Amino acid sequence: MAGHRIASRYAKSLLDLTVEKGMLDAVQADMHVLDAAIEGSRDLQLLLSSPTIKADKKNAILAQIFKGNVSDLTMSFVELLTKKGRESVLGGVVNSFIEQVRTYKGIVLAEVVSAVALDDSSLQKVKAVAAQLAGKQIELVQRVDNTLIGGFILRVGDKQVDQSVLGKIKSLKREFSENEYIPEL
Repeated sequence: MAGHRIASRYAKSLLDLTVEKGMLDAVQADMHVLDAAIEGSRDLQLLLSSPTIKADKKNAILAQIFKGNVSDLTMSFVELLTKKGRESVLGGVVNSFIEQVRTYKGIVLAEVVSAVALDDSSLQKVKAVAAQLAGKQIELVQRVDNTLIGGFILRVGDKQVDQSVLGKIKSLKREFSENEYIPEL
C-alpha cells in the first residue's frame, strides 16, 4: 500500500511538471516506452528491485537503455528516482502516471476481449460503442482470448457488454439449470 502511495505522489509531481513545461504528450509517450521495457524484461525488473546494486551503477545501466529513447526530462526523473532510492517503484510510477494523464485528459480506458484479433473496421465500431457507453473520449485496449469461441466482451469503466459465444453458452446453461419443466411420465 505504501509503495502505491509513493508511486502515485511521484507520478502526480511529474504530471504537474510536464503540464507546466508543456511536455505532457512527450512524457506520456516516454512512460509507454518505460512501461513496455519494464513489463517485457525480467532482468530490468530485478535490476530495479535489487538492493545490492548501487544507485550510480543502476543509473549508468538505465542511461544506456533509455538515453535517446526518452526525453531528457523523463531521463532526469528516472535518475532522480534512483538517487532517492525509489527505483523499485518506477513501474508503479509509470502506471500511475499513465492513469493520471487519462484522468487529466478526461479519457476513459476501455478493453475489448475477442476470440480473434479485430480488424480496423471492427475496432472502429467497437470504439464508437465504447465512446457511447462512456460518454467521454476513450482509449481502447484490445486483448485476444480464444476461450471466448467467438464474439467479444467490451468493458468500459464498470459497464460490460458480453457478446461472446462463451457468454451465450453460460447464459443458456444457467437458464436450463433453472428450468422447472418436469416431463410427464
